[in-house]
Amino acid sequence: MPTMNIIQAVNDALRIEMKRDPRVVILGEDVGKFGGVFRATAGLFEEFGDKRVIDTPLAEGGIIGAAIGMALYGLRPVPEIQFSDFIFPAFDQIVNELAKYRYRSGGQYPAPVVIRTPVGGGIKGGHYHSQSPESLFIHTAGLVVVCPSNPIDAKGLLLSAIRGEDPVLFMEPKRVYRAAKGDVPEGDYTIPIGKAKIVREGDQVTVIAWGAMLHEAMEACEQAAAQGLRPELIDLRTLWPVDIDALVTSVKKTGRCVIVHEAPRTCGFGGELSSLIQERCFVHLEAPIRRVTGWDTPFPYTLENEYLPRAPRILKAMQETTAYEA
Repeated sequence: MPTMNIIQAVNDALRIEMKRDPRVVILGEDVGKFGGVFRATAGLFEEFGDKRVIDTPLAEGGIIGAAIGMALYGLRPVPEIQFSDFIFPAFDQIVNELAKYRYRSGGQYPAPVVIRTPVGGGIKGGHYHSQSPESLFIHTAGLVVVCPSNPIDAKGLLLSAIRGEDPVLFMEPKRVYRAAKGDVPEGDYTIPIGKAKIVREGDQVTVIAWGAMLHEAMEACEQAAAQGLRPELIDLRTLWPVDIDALVTSVKKTGRCVIVHEAPRTCGFGGELSSLIQERCFVHLEAPIRRVTGWDTPFPYTLENEYLPRAPRILKAMQETTAYEA
C-alpha cells in the first residue's frame, strides 16, 4: 500500500476516474502543461491530452460557466479554482445556476460538476489566499460541500464526488497538502458522501473539526488525554449534507461539545452545527456548546498563527467545557 500525501491522492483519484470514464474532463488555470499551481494535476495533460485537460484563461466565471455547459451535454467536468479566494467571480454561476439545475429541471439535468479548490491558511498567503468560504456554499440548497483532512479520505471522497449526480464543492486544505500523509489503497475505492468519521473515541467532550483544523484538534486531544481528559474527536469529512446522526450520538454520550473551524466566527458553519446539535441534544447538554474559530477580521499575514485556531486554543476550550458546572 503506497504512502501518499493529499496532493498525490487527489492526482491518483483524477487519473483513475479519467481512465475509467472518458466523460471526465479537467479544466482550470495552469492545470495542463504546468500541472497545477500545487501540482495536483501533474502528468494528466501528457497522459490524456489537451481535449481532456484544458488550460483556461484567468476567468473563474468562465471556467465554471463552461463546466456547467459541459455537464448539461453529458460530460463530467472537474474544474479547478486555483485558490478558494478566487471563487467569488464564479459565485453567481455556482449558486444561481449550477446549484439549481437539478431542481428547476425536475431532475432531468443534474449537472454533475465537481469544483476542486484549495482552502484555508497556514502558508503565509495573506488575505487573498487564505480564506475558508464553506458556509457561503453550504447556505445554498443544491450543493454538496466536502473537505477531507487526509489522503485516504481525499481519494475516496473525490472518486465518490465525480461519480455522483450532484454538484460538489471539493475543498482541499492546502496547509496539509503535503504534511498529511498516510497509506492509501491502490486502485479504485470510494468513501460515501455524507458520513463523518470518529477519529478518537471518548466520553467527556465531543470535538468536531474538518480539513486542516482536524490536525490541530488531534494535537489538542492528545494533550487533553495526557491531562486525564477523554475527548471524542469527529472528522466531518462531508460538511453538507452533514452527518447529524453521528454528531447527535456522540454529544448525547459526552454531554459537551467543542466545534473547531478556521473561518470567521460570525455566520461560520460552527453556528449552524451548534443549532443543529442543540435542537436535538438540549436535555443531554451539560455545558454550552463552544466554538473555536478564526476571528472576524480579514485573514492576516504576519499574525497568521494568532488568527488560526491552533491546538492551545482548542485545548483551553475543552478544559473549560469539561469543567463547566451550571
